[in-house]
Amino acid sequence: MGAKKIRNMEEFAAVSGISRPTVSKYFNDPDSVRRSTRERIEQALERFDYRPNIFAMNQNRKLTKNVGIVVPYLADPFFAEIARYIEAKCIEAGFRPTLYSAYGDPDQEAEILDSLRALKPAGVLLAPLGRDSNRMFIEKFCKDIPTILFDSNLEGMGAAFVGSDNASFIEQTVDYLSRSTEPPLFFEMRHPANPNANKRRVAYVKKMESLGLEPHVFKVEGRGWGFEEIGRAGGFKLLNKPKLPTGTILCSNDRLAIGFLSACYEKGIRVGLGEDCNLRVASHDDHPFSKFTCPSLTTAAHDYNAVANRTVETLIELVDGGGRLKSRSETLYPARLILRSSA
Repeated sequence: MGAKKIRNMEEFAAVSGISRPTVSKYFNDPDSVRRSTRERIEQALERFDYRPNIFAMNQNRKLTKNVGIVVPYLADPFFAEIARYIEAKCIEAGFRPTLYSAYGDPDQEAEILDSLRALKPAGVLLAPLGRDSNRMFIEKFCKDIPTILFDSNLEGMGAAFVGSDNASFIEQTVDYLSRSTEPPLFFEMRHPANPNANKRRVAYVKKMESLGLEPHVFKVEGRGWGFEEIGRAGGFKLLNKPKLPTGTILCSNDRLAIGFLSACYEKGIRVGLGEDCNLRVASHDDHPFSKFTCPSLTTAAHDYNAVANRTVETLIELVDGGGRLKSRSETLYPARLILRSSA
């Protein structure tokens, strides 16, 4: 029996056991990968019936290797973490990434995208502001420049979207909290800066109702990206109520939860599962600081590595396709529940 016919670079990467970005990097410049990796690829080329499309590769070499990575707020350690993963994957694939932050300002977001045009990028990886973004501007940009959205989805925009499954975050935390202690109250901002917050609230209400439980949502006043201070101020308002509907608080994100824990500490309220504790607190995101709060936060974690991998793999597919994909795809990765002292 002859060797299996390999039709494209994705299949070749799969059968050779070498990552797609590394294979692409080899075909662009064989000397750019380690000697041992180069030998493995060349052995696989001999073993399998595959020869890359030289014309397509030459066309791709005419593109710059510049890639723009745009996040809404780089001072937020969550975005710094996901950007770090994506930047490393871009470099591994042979691109030259440049990182930008809109710092919550839709005008700055538009200005960054406008300036990226001059770089003639191979592609742009954009985590949009969401509700505050200039949607008409971004829609036009995505038509002109190969763009992949990550973290926050703007329906129908960009060649693809890669992010986390917000329903998975909620289902895991609500399930655990309802089984282990009391069903949770949902603590969120009235005007969230990130559109994922709205999806989490909707998922919370749906999940509670599916369990035959009454949902309780407490909306915190405040705008912008100062989540810790907003969570602290909202925490005081909630804790000052004569009676809470439950002893379990589920925060929309970890930064709000950090502020809420601060309010608990200042009011002398002990958080955790001990007999001397008054409240249980859980949250979402696995913010880099969440393991260092006091008590450490129970949370649902993003799969940073999977999101980064798929985002860059989709970028390579986009470049190989001449800036087009067959259809717009959406890839969501489930959360992972992490149990810590707060719940």
